[in-house]
Amino acid sequence: MTDAKDAKDPAPSAYTADEKETLRASLDRHRDAVLWKLEGLDDERLRRPMTPSGTSLLGLVKHLGSVEYGWFAETFGGEVEPLWFDPYSDEDMRADQGETTRQITDFYARARAASDRVIAERALTDRRKPAWRDEEVSLRWVLVHMVEETARHAGHMDILRELLDGAAGTHRPG
Repeated sequence: MTDAKDAKDPAPSAYTADEKETLRASLDRHRDAVLWKLEGLDDERLRRPMTPSGTSLLGLVKHLGSVEYGWFAETFGGEVEPLWFDPYSDEDMRADQGETTRQITDFYARARAASDRVIAERALTDRRKPAWRDEEVSLRWVLVHMVEETARHAGHMDILRELLDGAAGTHRPG
């Protein structure tokens, strides 16, 4: 159960913003929680597989960077960097030994920035067909989907972090 003290309130303008800014503020809140879950842990704990499927904190960050690039930048014609892993396999969920923590967190930062440019440049009603789907999606749908995806994995990360060192909470206090 989340206490009110665990949740970081969005900027006051988000309470009365238009739909796009409200969705973006929600996405940013969960993106920030993802990064907060990494703070204070050494590299071994960040990449430690915590489930039978191999889920780790750093693997989830890598996955989120991959899906941000795919849904926002690739789908809507934004800038996408060449990936060093196959995003259509479970390679985007693992932090392999050859990848540094910095490499993965910087990748996530670049993916967020590329996504933010697409969000700023496009209307919520803009529609495109992702390469991996048969139907078009609107930017509105992608924003809602990524809020869901990021919140879901931030929740996973909250559980993993609690298992690692007892730290819990959905968002950075204050």
